[in-house]
Parts: sequence; C-alpha cells; structure tokens
Amino acid sequence: MAWSTRELAELAGTTVNTIRHYHRLGLLDEPERRPNGYKQYGVQHLVVLLRIRRLVELGVPLSRIGAITSGGAPAPEVLRQVDADLAAEVERLRRARSDIAIILRDGAPADAPAGFESVAPRLTVSDTSLIHVFTQLYDEDVMKDLRRMADADTDPISHDIDTLPPDADEATRQNLAEKLAALLAQHLVDYPWLRDPARHLSKSQHVTRQMFIDAVVGLYNPAQVDVLGRASILAQEQLRREQGLDPPA
Repeated sequence: MAWSTRELAELAGTTVNTIRHYHRLGLLDEPERRPNGYKQYGVQHLVVLLRIRRLVELGVPLSRIGAITSGGAPAPEVLRQVDADLAAEVERLRRARSDIAIILRDGAPADAPAGFESVAPRLTVSDTSLIHVFTQLYDEDVMKDLRRMADADTDPISHDIDTLPPDADEATRQNLAEKLAALLAQHLVDYPWLRDPARHLSKSQHVTRQMFIDAVVGLYNPAQVDVLGRASILAQEQLRREQGLDPPA
C-alpha cells in the first residue's frame, strides 16, 4: 500500500504542511516517487509520523525529537525537562486564571499590573503606568510592598495630584507637596529599603535611575513632577528631624 502526502496526512490526523515541515527538519525521510513524480509513502513513514506526533503531544520540542528517535539523547532526560517546563506552564496558567478571576470580580483593567488587580480601579492612569515600569526595575519583594502601599492608600491626595493642572500656582503646589510628604515620610519608616533600594534592583543603578526619571517626566505634567520632587525632599527632611539628625527648622 502506498499513500500520497495528503492521504498520509489524513491517516495521521495532521496536515500536508506539517509533513513537509518534518521533511525540512529531517525528522521524516523523503519517500520514493512514482513515475509521475508524486511521492509514495509506506507503513514505515506512517509509523515514524505517528511517533513524532506522539512526542509532540507530550510537549517534546521538535528540536529534540530527532535526537530521541535516533538514540542521540536519553528519552528520560528529555522528558524530565519537558515535565519541568510543563509544570512551570501549568503554574503560569494557574496564576493567569487567578488574576483573570480578580479582574472580572473587581472590574479592573485587563492590563492591570500583576498583583495590583484588586486596587487597579483606584489607581490613576499615571500611577498604573509607573507601576508597570517598576515591574522591570525592582524585585518581587519591592513589588509586594508597593502592593501593600496601594492597598492601604485611601488618602485623596492621589486624586488631587492626578488632577493638578500643569500651570498650578505656587501655593497649590506647596500645599500638595507638604501633604504628600507626610505620607512619603511614613513610607520611609515602614519600608526602609526606600532609602537604599540597591539590593532590590533588577537593573543597574544607573539604568534604574534613568528609567525612573524618564518615566516620571513622561507620565506626569510639569506641576505634578514639581510636587513629587518637593514632597520627596520634604519627606527626607522630616525623617531626619524625627531621627534627630537635623535640628528643628
């Protein structure tokens, strides 16, 4: 019995293009051709194709199948690696389903930063965008603390800063900076790593600093950037006074 490429594909439950791809990879030998030039596959081709399909079903990468079928790589070793990869993928899918459930439950944006789904509806667009940048700069310990900060933040100051116009006057800016400074000073006490985050960086200090500056300037208007800068300075001054490092103003 000899089969055409299409017939072989139908028998194996695959496609003609897949068979051709396996030929290109050297996983399936080219068959002899009939006098009219058409390929003719036999039982051995079908068996090899079904074996390849089985390994694909198990998750074995095509790049490793040739080594297994030729005896060049121990199958148990390859399968153990595949199993580890599958376990990691199962865990990723579990986390994704859990995140989706929270997003649907709380009406959070679908692209909310991981772990911030439950608080995302309360975050401003700029703050959410900045958190996305932070995921590339800091380790998981920092992100957990940022989630705690966001979860505990019920102060309307975030809304006030978000709605601050770029031409806000001096008094408004200073008033907001002082209010925000009190909150930042408390964060510096509760989360000491804020004063020296070097051990928690995913990138170099130079890259982190530049990305942070670029993100703040790109996400906030000039008045907001001014308030954030003033608040940071005021918070550090307040902390030094409370610790007795600076004399009272």
